[in-house]
Amino acid sequence: MSASQALGGQSRCGRAIGPSLDKIIKNAAWRKHSAIVAACKSALDKLEILPASDSTDPSSPLLGLSLADANLILHPLILALEASYGKIAEPALECAFRLFSLNLVYAEIAESSDQPSAILRLIQAMCKSGGIGEEVIELAVLRVLLSAMRSPCVLIRGECLVHIVKTCYNVYLGGQNGTNQICAKSVLAQIVMIVFARAEADSLDVRFKTISVSELLEFTDKNLNEGNSIHVCQNFVNEVIDANDGAAENKNLELSLAAELQNGVASLQIDNEKGEGGDGDSKVGGKLVCDTSKIREDGFLLFKNLCKLSMKFSSQDQSDDEILLRGKILSLELLKVIMDKAGPIWRNNERFLSAIKQFLCLSLLKNSALSVMSIFQLQCSIFMNLLTKFRSGLKAEIGMFFPMLVLRILENILQPSFLQKMTVLNLLDKISQDSQIIIDIFVNYDCDVDAPNIFERIVNGLLKTALGPPAGSATTLSPAQDSTFRHESVKCLVSITKSMGSWMDQQLIVGGSNTPRGSEGDSASENHSTPSGEDGALQDMDIHNDGSAESYDAATLEQRRAYKIELQKGIVLFNRKPSKGIDFLISVKKIGGSPEDVAVFLKNTSGLSETIIGDYLGDRDDFPLKVMHAYVDSFDFKGMNFGEAIRFFLRGFRLPGEAQKIDRIMEKFAERYCKCNPNSFTSADTAYVLAYSVIMLNTDAHNSMVKDKMSKADFIRNNRGIDDGKDLAEEFLSTLYDQIVKNEIKMSSDSAAQENKQANSFNRLLGLDGILNLVIGKQTEEKALGASGLLIRHIQEQFKAKSGKSESIYHSVTDVAILRFMVEVCWGPMLAAFSMTLDQSDDRLATAQCLHGFRFSIHVTAVMGMQTQRDAFMTSLGKFTYLHCAADMKQKNVDAVKAIISIAIEDGNHLQEAWEHILTCLSRIEHLQLLGEGAPTDASFLNSSNAETEEKTPKAGLSSLKKRGTIQNPAMMAVVRGGSYDSTTVGMNTSGLVTPEQINNFISNLNLLDQQIGNFELNHVFAHSQRLNSEAIVAFVRALCKVSMLELQSPTDPRVFSLTKLVEIAHYNMNRIRLVWSRIWNVLSDFFVSVGLSENLSVAIFVMDSLRQLAMKFLEREELANYNFQNEFLRPFAIIMQKSASAEIRELIVRCISQMVLSRVNNVKSGWKSVFLVFTAAAADERKNIVLLAFETMEKIVREYFPYITETETTTFTDCVKCLLAFTTSRFNSDVNLNAIAFLRFCAVKLAEDGFISNVKSKDEGAGAGEVAVDRQALDEKDENASYWVPLLAGLAKLTSDSRSTIRKSSLEVLFNILKDHGPLFSSQFWDAIYISVILPMFNSTPKAENIQKGEEESPLPSARSLQVEGMLLDSETTAVAAQGLVDLFVTFFDVVRSQLPGIVMVLTGFISNPVQGTASTGVAAMVQLTDELGRRLSDDEWRQIFAGLKESAESMVPGFVKLLGTMDNINLAGGSQMYDAEVYSDHGMSNDDIEEDSLQTAGYVISRMKSHIAVQLLIQQVVTDLYTPHPRSMSEGNVSIILALFSSIASHAHWLNSEKPLQRKLQRACSVLEISDPPMLHFENESHQNYLNFLKFIISTAQVLSQEMGIESQLVGLCVEVVKTYLGCMGTALPQPTAHWILPLEAAVKEEVVARTPLVVSALKIVTRLERETFRKHARRLFPLLVDLLRSDHSSGEIQLILTNIFLSCIGPLIME
Repeated sequence: MSASQALGGQSRCGRAIGPSLDKIIKNAAWRKHSAIVAACKSALDKLEILPASDSTDPSSPLLGLSLADANLILHPLILALEASYGKIAEPALECAFRLFSLNLVYAEIAESSDQPSAILRLIQAMCKSGGIGEEVIELAVLRVLLSAMRSPCVLIRGECLVHIVKTCYNVYLGGQNGTNQICAKSVLAQIVMIVFARAEADSLDVRFKTISVSELLEFTDKNLNEGNSIHVCQNFVNEVIDANDGAAENKNLELSLAAELQNGVASLQIDNEKGEGGDGDSKVGGKLVCDTSKIREDGFLLFKNLCKLSMKFSSQDQSDDEILLRGKILSLELLKVIMDKAGPIWRNNERFLSAIKQFLCLSLLKNSALSVMSIFQLQCSIFMNLLTKFRSGLKAEIGMFFPMLVLRILENILQPSFLQKMTVLNLLDKISQDSQIIIDIFVNYDCDVDAPNIFERIVNGLLKTALGPPAGSATTLSPAQDSTFRHESVKCLVSITKSMGSWMDQQLIVGGSNTPRGSEGDSASENHSTPSGEDGALQDMDIHNDGSAESYDAATLEQRRAYKIELQKGIVLFNRKPSKGIDFLISVKKIGGSPEDVAVFLKNTSGLSETIIGDYLGDRDDFPLKVMHAYVDSFDFKGMNFGEAIRFFLRGFRLPGEAQKIDRIMEKFAERYCKCNPNSFTSADTAYVLAYSVIMLNTDAHNSMVKDKMSKADFIRNNRGIDDGKDLAEEFLSTLYDQIVKNEIKMSSDSAAQENKQANSFNRLLGLDGILNLVIGKQTEEKALGASGLLIRHIQEQFKAKSGKSESIYHSVTDVAILRFMVEVCWGPMLAAFSMTLDQSDDRLATAQCLHGFRFSIHVTAVMGMQTQRDAFMTSLGKFTYLHCAADMKQKNVDAVKAIISIAIEDGNHLQEAWEHILTCLSRIEHLQLLGEGAPTDASFLNSSNAETEEKTPKAGLSSLKKRGTIQNPAMMAVVRGGSYDSTTVGMNTSGLVTPEQINNFISNLNLLDQQIGNFELNHVFAHSQRLNSEAIVAFVRALCKVSMLELQSPTDPRVFSLTKLVEIAHYNMNRIRLVWSRIWNVLSDFFVSVGLSENLSVAIFVMDSLRQLAMKFLEREELANYNFQNEFLRPFAIIMQKSASAEIRELIVRCISQMVLSRVNNVKSGWKSVFLVFTAAAADERKNIVLLAFETMEKIVREYFPYITETETTTFTDCVKCLLAFTTSRFNSDVNLNAIAFLRFCAVKLAEDGFISNVKSKDEGAGAGEVAVDRQALDEKDENASYWVPLLAGLAKLTSDSRSTIRKSSLEVLFNILKDHGPLFSSQFWDAIYISVILPMFNSTPKAENIQKGEEESPLPSARSLQVEGMLLDSETTAVAAQGLVDLFVTFFDVVRSQLPGIVMVLTGFISNPVQGTASTGVAAMVQLTDELGRRLSDDEWRQIFAGLKESAESMVPGFVKLLGTMDNINLAGGSQMYDAEVYSDHGMSNDDIEEDSLQTAGYVISRMKSHIAVQLLIQQVVTDLYTPHPRSMSEGNVSIILALFSSIASHAHWLNSEKPLQRKLQRACSVLEISDPPMLHFENESHQNYLNFLKFIISTAQVLSQEMGIESQLVGLCVEVVKTYLGCMGTALPQPTAHWILPLEAAVKEEVVARTPLVVSALKIVTRLERETFRKHARRLFPLLVDLLRSDHSSGEIQLILTNIFLSCIGPLIME
């Protein structure tokens, strides 16, 4: 060992090389390898003398040696490797491995045209030795090459790098040992990983991941695994990598050497621990390294060569070349490794991204033509990498690959390759798990007009796969394969909807962040990865910040999506009816209206049927003809020969079958061709004929139905003379013939691909028809390979043309509203796939996937507010629970129930109306559980004959269910039979007995359900309701009410499960804020009212008890003042009480309210309103016991808890008063009526005791009425206590109009007693309000404001106006009490209420004016009492108000009375207006029977009214007389004037009435017929004049001064004159003529009138006799003629004559004597 250790000297290189040289010497053949031995010895000798130094020579490849020494020492190694002798090559390779692994070699190794360096020759020799064929040497070569590539001090570049890769390729392809092949493949993969890790970092010393051999064999070469080959190869690679890592002895030196090898502007700075970040360009020494550095150039070169190797097809002669195929697969695998670890440089470096487009994409295109499964799998894997990491820069390419690689296979339903389709489904599963990819696909393709609908086609393809081949169709799939496809497709759909939900949740959480979180890549969880590897494994995260990306909001995308949908709709319509399609597209402005615009559309738009285009262009209508001309004119045939031109022209459409259409198209084509090529033919006619001839030749040559083909000579002969009489060149026609015969003119639609053309038509766009035909086997492989070169070049041209255009711009979106459009696309297929699979499959895994799909779909649609879609999923899931037909349930149905419960917990805040389905399922679960427990049904408690039901119905527990007889009761049979999902009661529409099999299934299913879903799960949903948001809890309660309604309304099996849960829910959510509670209770209130009015008494009672429980719980919480929620809470009781037809329910409500109020009286606030509403309704109930029960409670409330009523709002006391008033109307018990009135008085006492006193004083207690009106608002604001008194007083006032006299009398007494007892506590303002709002309206004479107080417009208390009564019913007793109380009250509080005198006067005058005699008398007595008691206290103005009131009362009666008399004008009672006696009537043949009955009735009414009118007028005069007689001091000038006007107006009215003789005759006739007394009109006139005379006499006698001032004597004399004139007039004495020729006897009627008027005349003459002499003298001229006429009258009475004598003696005589 000591000798061996001494070999090579003291230098590091010597210690590494010496032992190997010695071994080479020993193993060499001395004669054959003498030169090698000599070189080895020379090198050993040199190493012995070299010092142990680490000094470097920049030109030397070996550490510590000069260039010459290095060449000398490396020379024997090169010779040993070139000798191709294994025994000496092996130690040479071992030596080389030590040099590289110990980092003793530092050099840039690249092939060049100059003299190759020793290290390059060493590499070349090692590569060459790999072909010896010995397995050991192959492994050694692989180890050395990997070590060289791994060394951070060696930069292998250019062709040398390619050479190394090819050497590894050769070992893999040509090796005989499977382990060696795997090692070669692993070394290649590791080399590729090293190269591109360095390219990412632009550095030699980088950290990278060690390749995983097992992962590398994922797709191919699994057959090479011989026992533990994978383990051996993995150790092999690990050994080489670890050898380099552990060999560093002078790291700083190595780094400095390595830095010199790099291209850069500064020395390299590497952190071994940290590595490089993920920036696009590497930072070296703090400065950016140029993208064209040597390291990255090598990476680009290697990537390009690998792509070329992957595109190296077998030749036609060696189509099955296995080696080429394996090389292709290996290249693709290496490309996959590169793409797996691709980092930011591939996205940010334009050269690398272009390399992907230029080389990798073409490789994928070319290899897609092969039907090799491993190649297809590798393509899919690479495509997944492109989609994950580079979709922002490869939008157009991905849009092409997706249909080619994925959708084509996915949509093949009948005869797919199992492995190929499974590969696609696995790829889609990976894609669908990445939410951002799914969103980006939809945004950039389905919302892009120029892109295919990839997302929509994915979903529809998965649906078709999930549904399987159609029934009756031929398929190559086995049942197991079909089942696998179905399961995997459903799994993909579930992943899609899950990803949509997770993306939505993330965006909602981050608030629309521009960097949504993507799923992690494959290498995210791996250890020991390089920085670039980590970056490469990430998603395409920078697409939102990429310059080629645009961020769109949902509105913009919606417009793009809508545009695309309308365009596709127009295309579909065009393909059916082209004219309608064009019109539609023009109408929606998708194309212009000009022929040129339509032509461009037909030429460039994909998806149009070529046949339909041809038919449209050949149409003879005006617009299509113009379009055809524009279409043809859009072609440029310049420079094309005729055959190429017509072929180019016809590629976009199929010529129509009609000759005339072809003629029009060819005619225009000929014109256009000649215009583009003016020297081609003499005229366009030549081109036209030749075009027709070419079309005929094409059909003849390529139609199999034509037997006799046209020869070239025939073709030439047919076209002679067509060029304006000349022949075309024979050579031209011959060439044209050959072109057509050899290459058929085909329209695009002739190919198989066009028969299945998709809406996006990307195949025609990219020219991929040939490739697709290759793959799907429509053409032979040889033809496909022959055409592949042209196709690929065409695709390259398309890619170049697309670069930089707007269609390649990548769009991003963070607005969750985009999900609405995605859901609209996918919800239908997903629902169908989940439903069909769940219905048809019993596989637990498949059904679990479907249920997950339902959950995720409902989550998305619920959060997005898509009600239709959400309800569709929820309804379908609810049906799959099979709770409506439990006998048919399976485990999957139980799982569906679990899913529904999970949805309720997780997405409850967004379910809204869908809660109904969930709660319905929970209700049915509970029902089944009760049946399983053997508990009696709810119906047994809700039926009227409970006892009988319990006796007849045995418990139906699981044990008893096994007995067949037990289950045959109707309720149980209905459940076992089941029914439809939507039926209210399961099984209600079916009949017949159940079978034993159904019974057994039902029992087992109950066990299954009970074991997996218990009460905890059910209750958890309801308990979780307290976590719902405010909108959700309202929707939850609304749905629960609906379900409960259906349960309770079931005609056969009513249940109360949901009702009890409503009570629980209310309890759980009791602590929510009042705004939310109010919304909840609005729903609950309507529900309780609706069910409380149910015809099923038991149900209604149960509901009322539930409502009572809720109310009791709520009343436990205190309510602040002025809130109204208690009232809302108790309102259902009031509504049901008012509307329920059931006496039991009404009684129950009264008892419930009584119990709640009396037990929670301390907490009742606003709830009093509903309480009193209930008792008010009870007061009017038809059941006596209800009335008495309610009144008993009211009595207790008022007596014991009155302060609780008044401590809340004033309206509460108002409601209490209304309630007591309602009890006064009860018709069952008079004691209740009177007690209620007594309680009203008790309330007044309590109000006074509790300090509710309206004693706010005005600024001036004696303020006038105007000031009261001004202070009315202040009264409302400050005197709040008035609001308590007014309803009480107004309520009593209202009772005065009751039809029962005892009630009227009692209410009047209580009212006035309250006012008398508590009146001193009231302010003047409040007294005014009481009079205006309560007292005066009670007498049905509510005074207008202007009659009471000037300037006052309305009642001072607004609340009082609503309580005004219509007026009491008048009878003598009530009137007396009312009038007495009114006067007593006014007199008692006169000083405070004197301003209300006009109203009092109006009331009393109303009594006086009343036609009822007793009422009038009462009014007179009250008026007299009022003036007697207040006589001296009344002011002159107040007297004037009294007199004015009487005057107005009298005068106001006249107009209506006169109008009434006018009705007599139209009544003819005597056949004329003259007076007729009985004989005259007989002469005219008239009798009483001739008078119409209606006229008599009218006349009778008029007579009755006239009598009442006269009596009232005279009574008013009598009242005035009674007033002024005892109170002469009241006779002021103003008052006298009013009284004079009063007497004068009545007297004048009486005189007018008595002077209407025709009216009198009609009335007399009517009285005669009706046999009633005549109206006392004459008496009226006499009495009114007599009262007038008496008043004038009174004034003259008691107020002489006033009399003189007012000229009373003159008025008196004038009145006397009028009286005498009237008297003379009735006797027929003509005045002023003094004489008559003879005296006729008076008629009886006149004589009676004269007698009746005599006392008045006597009274007037007596007044005249008492006139003073001067006064008589003054009026003598007026009196004397009248006195003379009286003397001349023969019919005057003796009394008149006697007075006349006295007048002449005492008055006229003295005047004459003077």
